[in-house]
Amino acid sequence: MPLINNRGRVPHKLIFMPVKLRLQRHGKKGKPFYWIVAADSRSKRDGRFLEKLGTYNPNTNPAQIELNVDGAVQWLEKGAQPTDTTRTILSHEGVMLKKHLAGGVKKGALTEEQAEEKFQAWVTEKQAKIDAKKSDLQKAKDAEAAKAFAAEKAANEARIAAAAPVVEEATEDTAEETAEASNEEE
Repeated sequence: MPLINNRGRVPHKLIFMPVKLRLQRHGKKGKPFYWIVAADSRSKRDGRFLEKLGTYNPNTNPAQIELNVDGAVQWLEKGAQPTDTTRTILSHEGVMLKKHLAGGVKKGALTEEQAEEKFQAWVTEKQAKIDAKKSDLQKAKDAEAAKAFAAEKAANEARIAAAAPVVEEATEDTAEETAEASNEEE
């Protein structure tokens, strides 16, 4: 039985609900944590969704992103529209590249193996960049900690040096007094 719209006509095309790939906010105030979801565009921001595709945690440096790449590609191929931030996250994780390569496979420009090989090469390169950033951040953090330790050590030595002359003056005074006392005895 064909679908009939509200005017009594039979539509020539089946029209599906407008689906968006977007972020759904979780976490407490000041500490956002997001789910990446496929949801009907008419539903609320944190309301009902069709499928959870992954998570995004912007609180860490670099931000942690866990994503079902194949599921996101399937939704994009079905016509789901990502929001701006979600598009950036999907691009960062390689979903847009994988969709592009899948289009090349459909057109016959690439084989499935070539497309997968290109995608894996891109993923390893991207992972190397992320690891380099993490190591640079760790080196900077260690250098800052070493600098703070050196400053604290210098402050402690200065404090000890400031307290030590008072004791030395007292010992010098007693040494002079003993010297005078021995001179008087002679």
